[in-house]
This record gives sequence, structure tokens and C-alpha cells, in this order.
Amino acid sequence: MIYHVGKVDVPALRGVNITVNEGEYVAIMGPSGCGKSTFLHIVGGMLQPTSGRVIIDGEDLTRMSDGERTDLRRRKIGFVFQRFNLFPTLTAEGNLKLAERIYSNGANGGNADRRREVLGLLQLESKMGHKPLELSGGEQQRVAIARAIVNRPAILLADEPTGNLDSENSQIVLDMLRNLNNEFRQTIIMITHNPEAAKLADRIIEMRDGHVVSSAASL
Repeated sequence: MIYHVGKVDVPALRGVNITVNEGEYVAIMGPSGCGKSTFLHIVGGMLQPTSGRVIIDGEDLTRMSDGERTDLRRRKIGFVFQRFNLFPTLTAEGNLKLAERIYSNGANGGNADRRREVLGLLQLESKMGHKPLELSGGEQQRVAIARAIVNRPAILLADEPTGNLDSENSQIVLDMLRNLNNEFRQTIIMITHNPEAAKLADRIIEMRDGHVVSSAASL
């Protein structure tokens, strides 16, 4: 992947070759600027790589139109970011309803039982009617995770999901991700700077200067 900055070509990824198995929980680590977020955005179909291929469940993202990549994201991928990106005027349940409408192209009103199940799994059932500003940072991040998984996507992409949280809330969120992987066997790819967070994954991939320098099972 090469970014064009004025007349200068800036390589962000250099010959990266990564395979993530179905149901695997992978943590990607490395210093800022090493290409972690670029990799995640390419896997999520939000960036088109300069060269190479991205295969998700047999589908090649690099041969798709923008509309086809959008449809694949809607059907198969959930995103959790460092910034919660919740709609401030909607309740916790309302944010989940919106995700359901996007998933179904507005065809139905979603699944109330599933929303309750997901919010209950994330210990948020009593917060269904609360808006983001009425929630703590940890609760907002859990709502963001609930929104990402309410449609049961095959893949969950998490970019520094604990970056804005204190240690207590970080641990809650990380435990939730581990439980979600165990419960639903969702494939999780998480970017983190935190070695303790990475240890909860099945495998840790280290990146440097756009390269993968190691890939090993976590201890």
C-alpha cells in the first residue's frame, strides 16, 4: 500500500501476507506509523490497496466495486474504534436499531430479543434507554461493541478499542471481546499497543515499518 503525498510516494505496507483463520482472535501490535491501521482499513474494505489481494470468505475485495465492498462490510464485518462514534441523540438501543436498519437496508425493525441479548451479554441491559452522554466511557465502548456485533458479523475489527479507557474499563472491554470470541466464534482482529491486551488473543502479530516481523501464539 502506497500513499501519494504531493510528489512523494510513502509506502505504508510492504509485502504483508497474513492469514487469519475463521474464529481466530488475533492482536496486531507495533509502533505508531508501522501500518497497523492501514492494514485494518484494507481488510475492512475501507481502503483499496495499491497492489495485492484481500480475500474474505472466498470473496476478493480488490476486484469489487465500491458498492460491492460496502455490501460485504454490511453483511460480514463489524467495526469497533477507539472513538466510540455513537449517535448522541439515540439511546443505546437506538444505536443498535440503526445498525440493524443499515444491515437490512431499512427493510425491517430489527430483532428486539437479539438487542436485549447482546446488551445483556455486555452488562448493559439496564442502560438500553440511556443516551451516550448518560453513560461512562466504558459503557459507551460496550455499546459500540454491541452495535458492531448485533447483526452477528463473521468478522469483528477493533482499532485500539481500549485506547480511551482507564485500566478497569479496559479490562472489562477486553474480557467482553474474549467472551464474544468464545461465545459466537467470531473472528476478531484487534490493533493494540497494550501487551496485556494482546495476551488475551490467540495469536500476536508484530509489525514494523510496514512489514510483519513476527507471528506467534500468545502465551
